[in-house]
Amino acid sequence: MYQRIMVAIDSNFAAGKVLDTGIEMARNFGARLALCHALDDTILAQQFARVVFPDGISPIEDSLRSGATEFLTQAADMARAQGIETEIRLVDSETEHVPELLARAAAEWQADLLIVGVHASQAVERLLGGSIAEQLVRKAGISLFLVRS
Repeated sequence: MYQRIMVAIDSNFAAGKVLDTGIEMARNFGARLALCHALDDTILAQQFARVVFPDGISPIEDSLRSGATEFLTQAADMARAQGIETEIRLVDSETEHVPELLARAAAEWQADLLIVGVHASQAVERLLGGSIAEQLVRKAGISLFLVRS
């Protein structure tokens, strides 16, 4: 049924069920797995960031990318140890937010399922247009599987 499964993870992947769910589904369907993390650089692209960080934002961006690559690699190693063909995707943008980044990454990789973790929604998220999962329901052109944390 599903041949290309993308799992959106963050640095808390080991504590949650999202990665385990992705690995289990990939195994059950004989699917390839892509582990994806989206870095929202929109705040760093704002003019005030240059004032707050007079030495530039490059070191911050480099640190975020390095940390994300490290936990993506750890997660991929866990999946590969279970015999799942796995690759990693790190996406970022100064103009797009996480839901758009994940939807685009899934489309570019030609995923037919996107697995995303959800948590109890907070009032601030509601004011800003809903949770990442809620926004993905509207933006992603593929099936979504939501995993409660």
